[in-house]
This record gives sequence, structure tokens and C-alpha cells, in this order.
Amino acid sequence: MRAAEIGYVVKKLVIRESRLALDPSELADDEPLNGSLLRINSLGFLGMLVKLEDELDVTLPDDLFAGRKFTTVADIVDVVTTAVDS
Repeated sequence: MRAAEIGYVVKKLVIRESRLALDPSELADDEPLNGSLLRINSLGFLGMLVKLEDELDVTLPDDLFAGRKFTTVADIVDVVTTAVDS
């Protein structure tokens, strides 16, 4: 799966979690997860990860998250792309 496809799925789920009426193409990669537009808290973040695993049929190992800080949409796309590529 290509990074662009993963990015689309991540953006779709981030938008859904934030309860926004946006198209994924309207969401910038560098959009903060908890800023003026998106409102992703820690519980919502965990729920999104479970949905990502289901939708992409991938397991996101815990070690991918160790020492990482997720502040933007691109941060999530990077870790999911790493999991899919391995």
C-alpha cells in the first residue's frame, strides 16, 4: 500500500474522530492533531489506531510508538507506513 493511500485513510479517520465535514484532500499533512481544527485527545487517538489496524488490515506494534510524539497528521501516517512496509 502506498503512502498516499495510507494518508487518505488516516485523514478520513482523523476527520471522523474530530466530527468534521471535510474531504480528506482538504486536510493538510502538517495539521496539528489538537489545534484549532482537529480535536484528537488521547482516548480518541487510541480508538483511531484500532480503526486503522482494522481498515488497513495491519498490526501496529507497540515498539513503533515508544519515544514518539504524535502532533500532526503526518506523524500518524509515518508510523502506519512504517508498519505496513515491514
